Parts: sequence; C-alpha cells; structure tokens
Amino acid sequence: MAIPTFLAELRAVVGTRPLWLSGVAAVIVDDRGRVLLNRRSDNGKWALIGGILDPGEQPAEGLARECFEEAGVTVEPELLTSVSVSPEIHYPNGDRATYLDLTFRCRVVAGEAHVNDDESLEVAWFGPDALPELDDYTLDRLKTALAGADRTVFAFAPPVSGS
Repeated sequence: MAIPTFLAELRAVVGTRPLWLSGVAAVIVDDRGRVLLNRRSDNGKWALIGGILDPGEQPAEGLARECFEEAGVTVEPELLTSVSVSPEIHYPNGDRATYLDLTFRCRVVAGEAHVNDDESLEVAWFGPDALPELDDYTLDRLKTALAGADRTVFAFAPPVSGS
C-alpha cells in the first residue's frame, strides 16, 4: 500500500514514531440506502473509504480523490457529519499515527464501484442492517452519518472554571 510522498519523506526523518495526521472518510450512500465499504489490503478489514490529506489539500477534494482512487466512483460530499480523533493506529510496518478524522456523508454522481488501486482487496455495498464486522470507531462514525442529522457531531468538554 503506497503512502503519500510527503509522508514517506517525513517518515524518513521521524521513523515509526507517532504522527498527528489529517484524514478523511466517506460514508457513501446509494439510492437504496446501502453504504459502500472497502476491505483494506493492509489489514484485510472492512472500512470506510478514505485516506490521508495531502498538505494544503481541501478536505472535500481529498475525499473525492480518495473515493475515485480506491473505488472508481466520483462522489459529491453532502455533509460533514463528524469531526473526531482516532485511537492511535499501529501499522504492520511499525508506523504509528493518530488522525484528526473528517467524516462526510456522500452520494455517487458517476462510476460503478470497483477495486481501483492496490489499497483495496474488494469494495461492496452493504445495507445498514447487514454490515460486515467493523471496529467500534468506524461503526460510530458510520452510524452518526446515517442518523440523518443536518449538523456536524464533535466532542466538546468545556474547560473547568477556577482551575
């Protein structure tokens, strides 16, 4: 699985130490209410389609790029559904990262879903009641996007006054 050039250059300096990165994920919903997922080639697990933003890249544009690269579909992001911080990810090569994740609800405007690069083993549509096994973090973001809210969900704990 290829990593962006900027990240390879950064990893050459910092090694496998934890990095703070910006990521985007798509909850792509078709007209039948199904969700498009991909089975990742790095760990074999089902996931939301998405990836790392390039430096200076607009999030919605990066999301659209990732959807086309991984699944061959052109999407229209309709709503930023959540802003969250991932648990620390440990990759098979030893790299570690935590992501500021921007999750968007999207619809396909062109293309038929298919494996379009080496990052996916397969892509498939799933009904919300027939999802494959997903980790809790992914499932929470997916459920938030499907809940139909018209606002972005994010965590917030106000500072304690007087401390």
